[in-house]
Amino acid sequence: MKNPPQAAHRALAENSLLATLPGAEHRRLLAALEPVTLTFGEILYQPGQSIRHVYFPCDSLVSLLTVVDGHKAMEIGLVGREGMLGIPVALGINDSPVRALVQGSGTALRMSAARFRSEYDKHRALYRAVNRSIHERIVQITQTAACNRFHPVDNRLARWLLMTRDRMGTDHFRLTQELLGSMLGVLRGAVTAAAGDLQRRRLISYSRGAIDILDGKGLEAASCRCYRIVSNARPRRAGTGARATANARPLRKLENRAQDDTIHG
Repeated sequence: MKNPPQAAHRALAENSLLATLPGAEHRRLLAALEPVTLTFGEILYQPGQSIRHVYFPCDSLVSLLTVVDGHKAMEIGLVGREGMLGIPVALGINDSPVRALVQGSGTALRMSAARFRSEYDKHRALYRAVNRSIHERIVQITQTAACNRFHPVDNRLARWLLMTRDRMGTDHFRLTQELLGSMLGVLRGAVTAAAGDLQRRRLISYSRGAIDILDGKGLEAASCRCYRIVSNARPRRAGTGARATANARPLRKLENRAQDDTIHG
């Protein structure tokens, strides 16, 4: 993990959870955040280990995995620009219950766990925003558990692709069949068959690990109801127009500060 280069700073997207905060609180919190680059395969948390930082993904994607028998892992949640990593800290818990694995490289903003806990306790707007994110995470985890138990692989794959799209903000991403199998808890052959079915229906294009969603509405129709249930749990968040422009100004200041640190550090 490292601070993003200058080009990444310029392109740094804003986290939706942070965008809900009032202007003054938003600016104060951004001043305490550090921009970082998350790289594919990087492990941010391990089960039972202390959480040193909380993360607010901007254009990166992180899987939450439950680990069984010390080595087998299955995905129970996805976190992208809509939320944050390190929710146990808000609940007064210092250790992570899951493995947090970066699945999509990109940028994020991070803060020390101690500073976040202090901010969370003092400021109502942040408290409410994080609590909404906790509720959304509970819905996602419980629905994912039911989905993995009862629904066919092709429905689950469609759901997973849609959730990935929503959290990365793009219809194009790279995922191997082995990785998809691990995320869905199925063998590689089952992923091959499910992806092939979605491709024959011209809902996706899939070649050498590169996936393009060609028909978002069609993919939603192919997904199980779990996708819509999880999506509906996400609160409608402001972040467009004049409000977004106003909140973007302190972010640019943060980017410039980080660039200066990189140049002079």
